[in-house]
Amino acid sequence: MENASKALIIAGAILLAILLISLGIMIFNQAQDTVNNSGMSQAEISAFNNQFLKYEGTQKGSVVKSLISEAITNDVAVEVDGALIQKSTSAIDTSKTYTVVLEYSDEGKVNQINITDITKE
Repeated sequence: MENASKALIIAGAILLAILLISLGIMIFNQAQDTVNNSGMSQAEISAFNNQFLKYEGTQKGSVVKSLISEAITNDVAVEVDGALIQKSTSAIDTSKTYTVVLEYSDEGKVNQINITDITKE
């Protein structure tokens, strides 16, 4: 009788250990998914990028000013002729023409916009 009760206690301890290990693995996998996930689904990234795709290529200064305003609102870095623009569109002359090039992060989201004046003398 004594052996049977000890066997039941050992079996219960083994089952409890298996349960705790499984719980630990499950928590680890959820934490790893959270770290690997950028917080945006592919559809959200695509929608985010679409607001900038219409500006890519050769654009007039007034259109580029709109792009910079939209980029600043969405926390996207903007460089005009190599200089980082913080919060102003004053570096853009509306009478000039610019080339707009988008750069993407590893997850495919627009993270920087490079603007080059192509009407420089």
